[in-house]
Amino acid sequence: MTGSDILMGIGMVLVIEGLVYALAPSLVERLLEVLREMPLEARRTLGFLTLVTGLIVLWFARA
Repeated sequence: MTGSDILMGIGMVLVIEGLVYALAPSLVERLLEVLREMPLEARRTLGFLTLVTGLIVLWFARA
């Protein structure tokens, strides 16, 4: 993995996040409200599962 790969990944994340904020800002607000109401441990578990899913996707993309 090179520095340009890392920059490419960060750029893709920013593009996707920018699209979400540009196309559905009210959806983002509702999502944040739902996350605020979730218990801390549930948010932590969701974050961990998202991390693992991202790693699996990256692994498949490299294979």
